[in-house]
Amino acid sequence: MDILLWLIGLYLAICAVAYFGNRTFMYFPDPARISPAEAGIDGVEEIELAAADSTKLVAWYAPAKDGKPTLLYFHGNGANAAARVGKIARILPSGVGVLYLNNRGYGGSAGKPTEANNVADAIAAYDHLRRLGVPAGSIVAYGESLGSGQAVRLAAERPLAGAVLEAPLTSTSDVGRSTYFFLPLSLLIADQYNVERHIRAVTAPILILHGEQDEVIPLEMGKRNYRAANEPKRIETFPEGAHSDLFDHGAWEKAQEFVLSLKP
Repeated sequence: MDILLWLIGLYLAICAVAYFGNRTFMYFPDPARISPAEAGIDGVEEIELAAADSTKLVAWYAPAKDGKPTLLYFHGNGANAAARVGKIARILPSGVGVLYLNNRGYGGSAGKPTEANNVADAIAAYDHLRRLGVPAGSIVAYGESLGSGQAVRLAAERPLAGAVLEAPLTSTSDVGRSTYFFLPLSLLIADQYNVERHIRAVTAPILILHGEQDEVIPLEMGKRNYRAANEPKRIETFPEGAHSDLFDHGAWEKAQEFVLSLKP
């Protein structure tokens, strides 16, 4: 009986740590504020915008060439604009614009990341683009990994030309369940980023990109999101692709084809 009580107490303690500390294990912000010039990229400016609660957000912005769409880019849990300078450099020669939002705590943005904050800030970034004169029909939400949760929520709430989801999760509890199968994660994790549920409300065209060797967010999650999405939709998988290297395996070429085919 003493052993049973000890095990129950241990289990409840683990649940408490998961409940009160899950954001510590979910977000790995790199707060360094590095300008595009310092990162070695031309044609991109650093801008500041205010969130709905007046929190200062830092973003990188490269306007689109005439008639080309703009990607509103949402990053994963461990990146910022400077860390993705190689991807941005791959995108710009196509004439496609980019507004890369550094989530709270990342890349010089103030505040702390939560799902509610990140979704609200995604909408604030969209509204900023609209104030800059970018038409709704020229904006494409681009969500990488955890950022797919922001992209889908934005696409469900604002008119867009389309959405690209790179290595999208179904939900954070699904990702965690592969390791912490013994915990009721859907009850313990505050920030669920339930892409599989919210994607059902998106009517804009969707492209899903996923690596078949992805050990962080398995390919099956990408396929589940694809099955849940409305038409028109596409999924492109990359046999040698893992989680963060899809641009090395032709993902941008597929995404470029998709975004340039979208009609305003």
